[in-house]
Amino acid sequence: MSELPTREAFTRALKARHGAALQQTFANATIAICGLGGLGSNIAISLARAGIGTLLLIDYDSVDISNLHRQQYKAAQIGLPKTEALTANLIELSPYIKIIPHTVRLTESNLSPLLSDADIICEAFDHPEEKAMLVNAVLERMPDKYLIAASGMAGLSSPNSIKTKKITPRFYLCGDQINEVNSETGLFSSRVTICAAHQAHTALRILAKEYDP
Repeated sequence: MSELPTREAFTRALKARHGAALQQTFANATIAICGLGGLGSNIAISLARAGIGTLLLIDYDSVDISNLHRQQYKAAQIGLPKTEALTANLIELSPYIKIIPHTVRLTESNLSPLLSDADIICEAFDHPEEKAMLVNAVLERMPDKYLIAASGMAGLSSPNSIKTKKITPRFYLCGDQINEVNSETGLFSSRVTICAAHQAHTALRILAKEYDP
């Protein structure tokens, strides 16, 4: 196996792609990802590759064989906590990133302390009730935080129907807002990954101060 690049070499390569000032902004940022399934694991991969300095990973679940068709885990990781498995995968991609894993279910009672250090919060839950809980709590109790949520990425509809909308100055919503998972509409890696990419890219744009009107 080849040796890992040094931290200096790794940083130099990122600065060559993004510019020194912007890359320093990315390196100083802390982003929370709430839910590490199809959305969250793909968001984390994109942010790690971009050189985000710290990721807060929050999920209580373990890797299951049913996750492998759309989530960023390996067959050999079945049974591991998603926080543990994803941390290992991210370190392979970005060896100097800081990962803070929380293997817990996010609730209204523990939400504030877990997310207090985040500059940006990405909502990546599967269930509508959890999504609503997180969005409502952040908007009401943490108005200084940027929040990027998702709604509608299931099925085989056109990938071009997935959009990013700025709902308020600090709240963005990604997806088509129509195609939710049900007994007749499944999830496909290609479309879920597109929505996750919207969320990750929105986070990078916020850090770069490329705010949408």
